[in-house]
Amino acid sequence: MSTPLPNPPSFRLEGKRALVTGASRGIGLAAAAALADAGASVVLAARSRADLTAGAEAIRKAGGTAEILPLDVADLPSALEAINGAGAFDILFNNAGINRPGPFLDATPADFDTVFSVNVRAAYFIAQAVSRGMVAQGRGGSIIQTSSQMGHVGGIDRTIYTASKHALEGLTRAMAIELGKHNVRVNTVCPTFVATALTASTMQDPVRMDWIRSKIHLGRTGEVTDITGAVVFLASDAAALITGSSVMIDGGWTAG
Repeated sequence: MSTPLPNPPSFRLEGKRALVTGASRGIGLAAAAALADAGASVVLAARSRADLTAGAEAIRKAGGTAEILPLDVADLPSALEAINGAGAFDILFNNAGINRPGPFLDATPADFDTVFSVNVRAAYFIAQAVSRGMVAQGRGGSIIQTSSQMGHVGGIDRTIYTASKHALEGLTRAMAIELGKHNVRVNTVCPTFVATALTASTMQDPVRMDWIRSKIHLGRTGEVTDITGAVVFLASDAAALITGSSVMIDGGWTAG
């Protein structure tokens, strides 16, 4: 007599529609490509229409389904108008972010407001808008927010960025509590230093890079493809009981 085995969970995303912000390059574009490869219909959102168009064409050439939604998350009223007019989504990768690194003693109110306007304010209200659509269609959904290892520890020359990512972590947990009854899951991915435009200046500083590598126990900084597996996992039914959590993709930095 054979032993019945449970059906394995699916990582596939056919029939799902995903919005990816900050999707013109870096982690956002890589995640959009990975979500499309898993079967989702992706909508790429960012400021540069030309970059979005090129990214969407590349995804379609690879066999995926992609469209673009040009917007600037810092111009929140216009961004929300665009998102609200784009229809409902099953997945949100809330990825747009900004940094103004520098010493704590030198930071200005303008620096603080610029970073928080994107990393916290825009993330909050974009998630709210997409959540409303998820609740209204009654199918549940998955919201994945790009946080950082700096949402769990401190960092040199990153007081404002670190504060914004700690705020995003708190927001994510509170959202998970409120949206659970609607079967909307909310989680973060927390990368270490990944080779993108956001980290380019740091990557060019050999002294800083020696310190960074000393903190990453796997001995290397990240690539965008190190992040995309976690995004697809959290978007899929394989993560059906995961909400209010942070997926650390930091090479062991926060392990101590």
